[in-house]
Amino acid sequence: MKMAKVTTALIAASIVVAIVSGLGSDLEVLSWLTVADLHGTDRSIPGGLSAIENGQIWRLLTPIFIHFGILHILFNMMWLLDLGGLIERRWSTRTLVLLVLISGVVANVAQFVINGDLRNGVRTANALSGGMSGVVYALLGYLWIRGRLEPAAGIRLSRQTLVMMIGWLLLCCTGLMGHVGNMAHAAGLLVGFTMGWVAGKRTHTV
Repeated sequence: MKMAKVTTALIAASIVVAIVSGLGSDLEVLSWLTVADLHGTDRSIPGGLSAIENGQIWRLLTPIFIHFGILHILFNMMWLLDLGGLIERRWSTRTLVLLVLISGVVANVAQFVINGDLRNGVRTANALSGGMSGVVYALLGYLWIRGRLEPAAGIRLSRQTLVMMIGWLLLCCTGLMGHVGNMAHAAGLLVGFTMGWVAGKRTHTV
């Protein structure tokens, strides 16, 4: 079986960040990875995007490696291994890299700008946020749509997987699961849908 090198590297990077940051408890470490520099903030209101404006563009992507708690990273890595590995082996490493880069940036920026749920209301300027789940939902959306548009690929997500993932997204939107990156989930899923549709249509018309 072809080794999913990028998937493995993403998991390894997430584990390293989790260890070094004490599962998201060390703000000095996280301050180098979040969209906004956390120095001089109250952990929710950033002091602006001067760090990115000054060239620290990695901040647009690196929040995907931040995880808060063992269950957070465990479930994200399980889905990443399953969905990311499937995409990388079935199509290409390039496909997975593009998905991760685009969905990671879009999900991080969306989550930074605004987030909320039915219980806690809307929050803006979410400086301290992170996780691979936005990317995971992009992978789900990509496989879902491309699998339907390209039956010859032999990739069809099970009904159980779809119900579980979409059900979790909707449950989190209620606020019953605490503060969750709902905007990152939704933005990632939308990116996955779009990229899967473009890829599926292009293959279908060739």
